[in-house]
Amino acid sequence: MGGCWCKQKNEDRETYVPPQQSHNHHAVDVPRIQTPYALPCYLENTEKVWPDSETVDSLVLETLGVIGSLVDNEQEPPPSMMRLHNIADNEEGWIQVVKSMVHVIPMSDPLGPSVITLLLDDCPLPSRESVLRVAKMFNLSSQRAISGRTNAPKERNICVVLGCIAEKLAGPSSLGILNEGTLDYLLTNLNPDSDPYVILFSLIALEKFAQTSENKATIIRRLEMEEPCPISRLETWKNEEHFVRRQVGFCAQWALDNLFVMNNRMYTFLTVDMTPINAMLNTKDVSEYLKISPDGLEARCDAYSFESVRCTAQADNGVWYYEVTIITPGVMQIGWATKNSNFLNHEGYGIGDDLYSLAYDGCRRLIWYNAKSEPQMLPRWASGDTLGCLLDLDNQQIVFSVNGVSLPPCTHVFNMAKNGFFAAASFMSFQQCRFNFGANNFKYPPEGEYHTFNESATLKPEDKIVMPRHIYLQQLRQQSVREDSCTLCYDQKATVQLLPCEHSGFCMSCASQLSECPMCRSMFREIVEVNP
Repeated sequence: MGGCWCKQKNEDRETYVPPQQSHNHHAVDVPRIQTPYALPCYLENTEKVWPDSETVDSLVLETLGVIGSLVDNEQEPPPSMMRLHNIADNEEGWIQVVKSMVHVIPMSDPLGPSVITLLLDDCPLPSRESVLRVAKMFNLSSQRAISGRTNAPKERNICVVLGCIAEKLAGPSSLGILNEGTLDYLLTNLNPDSDPYVILFSLIALEKFAQTSENKATIIRRLEMEEPCPISRLETWKNEEHFVRRQVGFCAQWALDNLFVMNNRMYTFLTVDMTPINAMLNTKDVSEYLKISPDGLEARCDAYSFESVRCTAQADNGVWYYEVTIITPGVMQIGWATKNSNFLNHEGYGIGDDLYSLAYDGCRRLIWYNAKSEPQMLPRWASGDTLGCLLDLDNQQIVFSVNGVSLPPCTHVFNMAKNGFFAAASFMSFQQCRFNFGANNFKYPPEGEYHTFNESATLKPEDKIVMPRHIYLQQLRQQSVREDSCTLCYDQKATVQLLPCEHSGFCMSCASQLSECPMCRSMFREIVEVNP
């Protein structure tokens, strides 16, 4: 899928060690476009011309218009993006690019916020002075938040920009940006009377600022001063039918569980009923920045990278089906992947970008396999649409459908994989969807007999827990690792040996997810219990 650039991690940034990950790392980022990260090589001979604001405005809109059509990892970025990169190389130019994005990117385009993050992350890192000039230009305050309710697109874009800047300058440089005016602005935007998009991206901006520990403490102090907590009020939106408000509720709940922990509030994973859930998104087989709901069935990406996840259950034979509710209409690659699939989120690869997975992207209306795309004729998907994903291992075909309308069968992946498929998905920035593995009735069930993961799989109670990151890390620090623990998960007892290499030190759960020995990298034929 698209391209992605590696992020420099600031030393002051609070580190997050992902939940126990498998040997695969997932990935992808913006609309299938890797080349922006190599833009400087295209710009060496580009003449630098100082443009007027109308020219920059048109370049921003042109980039927004074509970004969804870029589908090749080797494809050069559009000329408009190259020019914007060149303009932003100058401090005044960077400020003009920011100003143009805030003023011209419309609310209606599902790729708008993602393009803001793409352009800002691709542009040269601004100086702290330039960022402070931009913040001053926005004149951020609680009064600005109230008066800005008449121009929601502009305020939404300002919040996206603030989140991008907070992430790019995480650490000491971000402390001066989150001043009293900025914090007043973002917190006032959380009023339920504000536009839901503005609320959503204010929440995300606060999350990005909280990547710096001192900022996080400042935000928590302010939240504790208000009764009730403004984020707690928004958490009740998580099940609403209005899909933007639903995103707000999801992000509010995630923030309260993972970042802004309030006294007297019980963690959501302790309150959710997981009894009917036998298959869910695998918190041990997910890239590091994907957010997963406490019931393990909803996922969202608010990072620049293209985050991926597989489910906990595996299909080996017969016909299988699951559905996905599209909550955001942007770029997501959803489908089927084997354990051999490699998801490289910082290099721009996810589901459908290797020989062992296949996916559908309803925003760009493309089937993806081996990082190559095939155009489809269905309309672009919208919030509330249902994606059906059918895997027929008997006839070796995969069939996608949108609201019950099927696409032609796909057979590519079966040249490399005959069984061992997992439901899987990759997410561009600010995208979210909900999975139904059969715990609820399907909206558009296929004809004939088929299996569902929820009826066929089982999960131990401890494997159903989607634990907040900081609690998970705290438990890891407190655990004393037994001498006979699995060398991969350090959780279960090492009981198996791989043949013919005879290397051991793994539990059955981890060994079953391996395609080669992690010690000698040789293929193995058999897993045998040696120390049950």
